Amino acid sequence: MYRTHTCGELRVGNLHQTVCLSGWVQRVRRLGAMTFVDIRDRYGMTQLVAGEQSPGEVKQAIDRLGREHVIQARGTVVERANKNPKIATGEIEIMVEELRVLSASEVPPFTIEEQTDGGDEIRMKYRYLDLRRAVVRENLELRHRMARAVRNYLSDLSFIEVETPVLIKSTPEGARDFIVPSRMNPGQFYALPQSPQTFKQLLMVSGFDRYFQIVKCFRDEDLRADRQPEFTQIDCEMSFVEQEDVLEVFEGMTRHLFREIRGVETGAFPRLTWDEAMSRYGCDKPDLRFGMEITDLTGIARGKGFAAFDEAGYVGAIRVPGCAGYTRKQLDELTDFVKQPRVGAKGLVHVRCHDDGSLRSPVDKFYPGEDLKGWAVACEAMPGDLLLLLAGEREKTLPRLCELRLEMGNRLGVRDKNVFRPLWVTDFPLLEWDEETRRFYAMHHPFTSPKPEDIDKMTSDPGSARANAYDLVINGVEIGGGSIRIHDAALQSKMFDCLGFTREEAEAQFGFLLGAFKYGAPPHGGIAFGFDRLVSLFAGLDSIRDVIAFPKNNSGRDVMIDSPSVVSAAQLDELRINVNPQETRE
Repeated sequence: MYRTHTCGELRVGNLHQTVCLSGWVQRVRRLGAMTFVDIRDRYGMTQLVAGEQSPGEVKQAIDRLGREHVIQARGTVVERANKNPKIATGEIEIMVEELRVLSASEVPPFTIEEQTDGGDEIRMKYRYLDLRRAVVRENLELRHRMARAVRNYLSDLSFIEVETPVLIKSTPEGARDFIVPSRMNPGQFYALPQSPQTFKQLLMVSGFDRYFQIVKCFRDEDLRADRQPEFTQIDCEMSFVEQEDVLEVFEGMTRHLFREIRGVETGAFPRLTWDEAMSRYGCDKPDLRFGMEITDLTGIARGKGFAAFDEAGYVGAIRVPGCAGYTRKQLDELTDFVKQPRVGAKGLVHVRCHDDGSLRSPVDKFYPGEDLKGWAVACEAMPGDLLLLLAGEREKTLPRLCELRLEMGNRLGVRDKNVFRPLWVTDFPLLEWDEETRRFYAMHHPFTSPKPEDIDKMTSDPGSARANAYDLVINGVEIGGGSIRIHDAALQSKMFDCLGFTREEAEAQFGFLLGAFKYGAPPHGGIAFGFDRLVSLFAGLDSIRDVIAFPKNNSGRDVMIDSPSVVSAAQLDELRINVNPQETRE
């Protein structure tokens, strides 16, 4: 056999046993007559040792070893003279009696250690080598444990895992689809699913009242650290439920994951309506690990002769504790930050709340002491605090204050990755208006049910209708989102009307779903979690690429296999696609 034990398994309880290990050479150290070899596999690392008394063929084999050679070593477990508490096998070593090279290795393009010298691009090109590093492997092991915990939890609650199709029909709503040509149906195309939404609703019509799937989804959109062209969802749906039922089950699942995987008890999740989240934090995915809530100062800041505030529709402030002593340079840096195109503010006003009770601001010629005191009282400021104010249109200023709040959270070090603050955000707008196309779009998707009391608003005032929808947010990241679905064909048709669909368009794109509703659709709702985001959150990472075995880069390319790539003219001809391959390359 190739091995009797793994490289992370042996302990002092195995002393004097004859064992056989196989793995990769981490490093070779020659110290006089003694040679030490660290051998590594998925489970850990063990030190091999050869000395003057070792067989000649063992010495010769060790002399030829290089990093990442695959070897097999047979020998006796002995106690280490110099123990290494940093590794699990650090109290023992193997006195080698036989050593065989199973596969030689070229010198790798970067060091395969926790602190590697390889940049992102080179590590992605040689991802199969990067996956040998313990820090990367541990991320995938975490992903496996979380997937298993999800499956066990939901299965125990009578959910059934059902696979839904990957080749489906393209729809214009939402992000861009990846399109797949059909050879057997020339001129027609499949799309890769952005989510299994319609299929899981059809499963509810079919009577599978509790469904889940850990499923691949695809979106052809611009990439960020938390997005990939293909990603994984924990996709779930339930019949005969209201919003409270869904939140109870999936808050329970999330708390179960924190308990089982991180050993953390989170307690009950607070809830904020969408309006509350926007007013208090400037976004619909607030980070609750720290305070600095936004205070509306519009009513007491306007009308004092300061044009920037008087001409603004909204003036908001955040209170930064303990930062009244910020230097001019630090305040200039914050002003430059809010003026970045990504943030988009025109300027920043500050107020220092000094320890002696005095208040100082560059705008105090417009606002005497009592006015500034009114701001401080409204913000509940204490001596030593700093107030930061932005002004403009409310819809644009609130997100800018959100960015400023997060920046201050980073600067003050209060966004601890080992602290978790989940919450539910509810009562989203049902629709959002797009000025460019002059029409409403569904904020979540076209199958989201309106609040029962807001159904009439769909025709009288569509922009004010609220959705029976909810998002799970953890530490400022949207981890999951869902809604109670429309299960009535007439209401679904009304929703399509709001979105500007003609009856013919709705029938052509979603006729199969509307048809199914005619045969008895139960009330149903569900949720989908971004599994990659959830794993990266548990791992304390900023990018989901680090928890995906073979991710794409920021341009959507797999640099390891060089994909996407040009296909042959013969393949294009067979698919009846008229594309010049040379133009595609260019």
